[in-house]
Amino acid sequence: MQRGHLLTEQPNPHSQNLDQLEVLELVELFNREDALAVAAIESEKVQIAKAIELITNALKHGGRLFYVGAGTSGRLGVLDAAECPPTFCTPPELIQGIIAGGKDALVRSSEALEDRETDGAESIVQYGINDRDVVFGITAGGTTPYVHGALQAAQKLGATTIFFACVPKAQFPTNYDLEIRPLVGPEILAGSTRLKAGTATKLVLNTISTGVMVQLGKVYGNRMVDVAITNSKLLDRALKILTDLTGLDRPSAADLLERSGKQVKLALLMHWSGLDSIEAAALLQTNHGHLKRSIDTYKDRSNS
Repeated sequence: MQRGHLLTEQPNPHSQNLDQLEVLELVELFNREDALAVAAIESEKVQIAKAIELITNALKHGGRLFYVGAGTSGRLGVLDAAECPPTFCTPPELIQGIIAGGKDALVRSSEALEDRETDGAESIVQYGINDRDVVFGITAGGTTPYVHGALQAAQKLGATTIFFACVPKAQFPTNYDLEIRPLVGPEILAGSTRLKAGTATKLVLNTISTGVMVQLGKVYGNRMVDVAITNSKLLDRALKILTDLTGLDRPSAADLLERSGKQVKLALLMHWSGLDSIEAAALLQTNHGHLKRSIDTYKDRSNS
């Protein structure tokens, strides 16, 4: 397939003398061009919001989210998926990353594997993807056969399909449920989509996964109240959340956290309601894990 016409493959007129720039000039050029990635996402905000809504609805009804990509795009999908369990205490199977070449491709380039459309389709079968799931295909230039093989196979199974690319629809039209296309323009190093396109990808995935978790009640205010306490840093973060929001000193917060089974959200509800861990957990479950709704429900009951 000829790809030279794609926006992501065009030479950037602002970096034609890249090899002649002083180091500071090079850094300044990167800074100016990186700002374009942020600006490009602004034009896709409605589509990004729709993606959050689609994914949230799917996860609420027993579905899962799968990022699919090759090379940099695949690695960024795997990265975003891997960060959800420690940040939001989600089960590892809820959000998963699928990359052409599998785990080996995370640390060693396997670029030839992106051309295998059938491999993408087979990955959908291997992961048992069904009509409750969402498959989010990531391909900066829009053409990666592995990604399209996966998306098309997912479509046939009734899964929701989302497509991310940094080229306009006219250059590579598709027929998926939703498209997100931030047009970041040509890369400083022609065709190196690990640069602006990669930055745009990371920013969009950050927004989507975090937005979904907010909708699912994994956040209170701007605090990660479902943080998984798996190391000393995260324990410290959990205790800081508790001391900041409750006014307790650190030892009292540690005791509260222990009584909650090291669940920050549950600890907060216990403190504010006076309920024991079993009663507070039941209240959270009734409110689908939303702390603010649980607090409001408790207040309504107390006032009735």
